Amino acid sequence: MLKVERLVVEHGAIRAIDGISFEVATGSLAAVIGSNGAGKTTLLRTLSGLKESKLGKVWWNGREITGMKPEDLVRRGISHVSEGKSVIPELTVKENLALGGLWRGNKSELAQSIEEAVTLFPRLGERMSQRADTLSGGERQMLAIGRALVSKPSLLLLDEPSLGLAPLVVEQIFATVAKLCRERGITIVLVEQNAMGALSIADKGIIINLGVIVAQGDAKQLIDDPALRSAYLGY
Repeated sequence: MLKVERLVVEHGAIRAIDGISFEVATGSLAAVIGSNGAGKTTLLRTLSGLKESKLGKVWWNGREITGMKPEDLVRRGISHVSEGKSVIPELTVKENLALGGLWRGNKSELAQSIEEAVTLFPRLGERMSQRADTLSGGERQMLAIGRALVSKPSLLLLDEPSLGLAPLVVEQIFATVAKLCRERGITIVLVEQNAMGALSIADKGIIINLGVIVAQGDAKQLIDDPALRSAYLGY
């Protein structure tokens, strides 16, 4: 499982993450919910090695990964899709996908992984020779997730995949994320401001406010809690 224990992360004098602890079972989907500035993105960046923690420890599958470099974490099966559809606009769809497996030496395995990503997102297969900057917002998000999948992750960290997308596309993205967890057994930590959408597909919910976890537990129970809905879920 993913285990986070008393994690503290600071931005200068600001404590963005203040001693949080939680666990995510292998093969499950955890939704991390909170408003802007709650610390959600900082949490994912720390888990993926892009941000150093001040205190606390992180374990993945029984091994401590605190402070490891991002490239080493990718090799250990941890992939991070950052907010803002993180693709390289000047490269084609195919070139972007191939970057996900840059560290893998076996070309046939890389080709197979790209084919699997295209099977999951057929629209990408129709645009393999197009530059990424010619894609729609939803297509760029599919490409970002597809590129992460090419690295064969066992833990996928998704930061606001629904941001700025049309409702129908958001529904498709969430359905695909749920499928990755249920059918492929990928452990997923999904950071979202779309609380209802994220919790509706999640096994576990974690609500963060100002760097502190204010509630965590079964996602469906969090949805049904009127006090939490009013205070943190926006309805």
